[in-house]
Amino acid sequence: MQDKHLYEYAVIRVLPRVEREEFLNVGIIVFCKKSKFIQVLYALDEKRLQALAPEFDYEQLVLNLESFQKIGHGTKDGGPIAQMDIPSRFRWLTAVRSSVIQTSRPHPGLSDNLEATVQRLFADLVA
Repeated sequence: MQDKHLYEYAVIRVLPRVEREEFLNVGIIVFCKKSKFIQVLYALDEKRLQALAPEFDYEQLVLNLESFQKIGHGTKDGGPIAQMDIPSRFRWLTAVRSSVIQTSRPHPGLSDNLEATVQRLFADLVA
């Protein structure tokens, strides 16, 4: 039997019009300090987004979410924040902000298979 690891996750949300506080869940961030694991996964439904805000700049949103993913995964082209350690990147990604891309508060869980947990959370909360 495998050990269960404590992990944290947050849902990535898009608020096309921040002042209305309407949002779409578009992604998930899963982090486990013990396993040195972080995964950022997202998917956009352009039709749902346009239903909330027809004038929204979809291409810019895609670029911003790609940057979010680069920071999470620590890629070299993700800028200085992407070069921080994994816990610091997770905390930066989940910091409270009043912008078009926001995250839920982090929630804890236990997992013996982090990859499967990412897929389950994504299916339950985003897809």
